[in-house]
Amino acid sequence: MNAVLRRNGLGLVAWLAGIVFFLPVAWMALTSFHSEADAATNPPSFAASLTLDGYREFFGAGGGASPWPALVNSAVASLVSTVLGLLLALPAAYALSIRRVRKWTDVLFFFLSTKMLPVVAGLLPIYLFAKNTGTLDDIWLLVVLYTSMNLPIAVWMMQSFLAEVPVAVIEAAQIDGARLPTVLARVVAPIALPGIAATALICFIFSWNELLFARVLTGVVAETAPVFLTGFITSQGLFLAKVCAASLVISLPVLAAGFAAQDKLVQGLSLGAVK
Repeated sequence: MNAVLRRNGLGLVAWLAGIVFFLPVAWMALTSFHSEADAATNPPSFAASLTLDGYREFFGAGGGASPWPALVNSAVASLVSTVLGLLLALPAAYALSIRRVRKWTDVLFFFLSTKMLPVVAGLLPIYLFAKNTGTLDDIWLLVVLYTSMNLPIAVWMMQSFLAEVPVAVIEAAQIDGARLPTVLARVVAPIALPGIAATALICFIFSWNELLFARVLTGVVAETAPVFLTGFITSQGLFLAKVCAASLVISLPVLAAGFAAQDKLVQGLSLGAVK
């Protein structure tokens, strides 16, 4: 009886926590379908009429800037940096988990320690470097930065995932004459696919949401979606309905990626990366 009550209590707490986390997103979605006058009312009106004006203005129907270049820039920077990070992290994780190098724990700590530096501390040197090399407002500079920023996390996660790969399978492939690239592509990668998917999703989310470097290092050509979103905060005030519509649209790629990879994400995280 006590076990049933404890299980039901934990389930109720989980549902309450889920509702608490979901309510702000639901409120943002509802506000995005209101007019600016209804969105600004205090207390808010639940029975206000719904409209798509916020979305029309976000997509430039009112003569404003089009969000498509910023969305494309974010997609390019996030996808390319994620792919590059995985390609670099896979052999590094292989050397730290299956064919371990000397003092591999120190190497892992070094990778993790690079994330302890505050991002703002490296902003000025990177800005001066970009200015002197003529790469300001260049989307490929963001690709390199996002790859380097996500690489420590990618290596750390994939190391724990690859540690679950049976060594006997790899040795059997090597006996059959498979070289290292073949072993990584045809043996290790399929077995560790859930972990690779989880790592890719986290790297994609970090890259898509990054604002500080994109805000400082880009202008018009390489502007990303989060930077475009900050443009709605003007001296004329905050247009709440339009901002909510823009926030929801910009969040959709991350939500879609998480929904598409949810089964792989659960399998990957259960392998031990966050235990």
